Amino acid sequence: MRPIPRTMSTQHPDNATVPEWAKGDVIEGEAEVIEAYYAFSRLNVHEVMWDAEGKDVDTHVVRKLFSSFDEYFKNNILGEDIFLTYRLPNPKIEGAERKVFAETMESIPITFDVAERFYGRKVVPVFEVILPFTTNASDIISVARYYERAVAMEENIELQDGVYVRDLVGEIYPKRIEVIPLIEDKDSLLNTRNIIEGYYRAIKPSYMRLFIARSDPAMNYGMLTAVLLAKYALSEAGKLAEELGIPIFPIIGVGSLPFRGHLSPENYQRVMEEYEGVYTFTIQSAFKYDYSEEQVKGAISHINREEVKEPRILGEEEKKVTRDIIETYTLSYQPVIESLANLINTVALHLPRRRARKLHISLFGYARSTGKVMLPRAITFVGSLYSVGLPPEVIGISSLGKLNEMQWNILEENYKFLKNDLQKASEFINPEGLSTLVSYGYLDAEISKKLEEDIKYLESMGVKIGPRSYETKKHALLSQLLMLSLKEKKYNEVKQYAREMAVIRKSIG
Repeated sequence: MRPIPRTMSTQHPDNATVPEWAKGDVIEGEAEVIEAYYAFSRLNVHEVMWDAEGKDVDTHVVRKLFSSFDEYFKNNILGEDIFLTYRLPNPKIEGAERKVFAETMESIPITFDVAERFYGRKVVPVFEVILPFTTNASDIISVARYYERAVAMEENIELQDGVYVRDLVGEIYPKRIEVIPLIEDKDSLLNTRNIIEGYYRAIKPSYMRLFIARSDPAMNYGMLTAVLLAKYALSEAGKLAEELGIPIFPIIGVGSLPFRGHLSPENYQRVMEEYEGVYTFTIQSAFKYDYSEEQVKGAISHINREEVKEPRILGEEEKKVTRDIIETYTLSYQPVIESLANLINTVALHLPRRRARKLHISLFGYARSTGKVMLPRAITFVGSLYSVGLPPEVIGISSLGKLNEMQWNILEENYKFLKNDLQKASEFINPEGLSTLVSYGYLDAEISKKLEEDIKYLESMGVKIGPRSYETKKHALLSQLLMLSLKEKKYNEVKQYAREMAVIRKSIG
């Protein structure tokens, strides 16, 4: 069994601070190759996700890593000691990216040829890919079969009498790849068991990896729902691994702020305790670049060596109650977000850009089955709401007042650090923010009342509202200035205040 990475460096653009080695505010192109080497060599992450979704991707990354940093990679075998994993665009969802999907898959045999020459033996540097927005087993089976039949088996195509493709390009390796489903929407996360089992029955892998999204579910259904969905998926994967007799290694995509997972160098121990059963944690850009390198390396080292705990397995009654809580919370959260969409999209235009990404339409419309509301990416969504002093963690929380004692007990057992996450976020509430948004015409008075109910409910939970430190008080003042600048159309100042606030909270969103 090959080693399974405990940490995965990603290219999520949530960093407020730009690393010293980046040549500009936007990390792209050759800088991302340097970043991969930096993550491996300096931060000691086990795996780097190479992202072909939503941006231009360099499919020659393996060649560039070997040629630029040959000594390191001679001593650390790519594909055996450390790992590079491609994240594909989903051709079913992103129609304009279908040929990028094909191009990325076709590049995998090239990485093998490069590695064979570099190491002087057969080494497979890339053998797993991640498929975003997986909704059923057919999605990932199709990707695995596409590689086997349209990439690896093309060597057997006869071009003319007795002349085959392999005579021109050589044999193609690897012969197959593993596909990691990245599951992002509510119905699919609740259907995790069938997705995994369907792939296993068709492909018969010796192990599986499962990628549980945390950011998009939070944006679509609320933070509390996203946590419960992750726990539900982990439970289903844990039960299925025992039934099928194969190891299943879950990955979770967590960012630094509570809404997106709260994995930071300051809070990683709580997150590891919260998500029992998770094998691999994503190390996103804010984690890497908004804290001191010493602190980052210490946290990653601790995650790498921490023993993995068994997931908490939910009984049938507990699963039903969890689904009921999810439904109650989501119904309270989504209408408020719909009403805030214009404000979110307006502020989003002025947040710092840290990666060269193509246009992205949020899955919120899909999640609502309406298509009426479009939102930016999850990072920008969160950053926009924090920038106006309204952390999204707060939204919909008063719906918990409808829970009975049994439901509360199950919630507390399955979301251990709910109060801790809410307390961290609540320090960034601007007490004057709601009235300012209403007076400037950015917020409907009825929605403001709902948000006030959420804030009052937080206080009834014992959560302290508003800034307490110098930094959080400064954040609240900057949010007031941002809203005034927005009203007066002084957009350069809006950008300045947004950037300053992101630095204070150590993440764009």
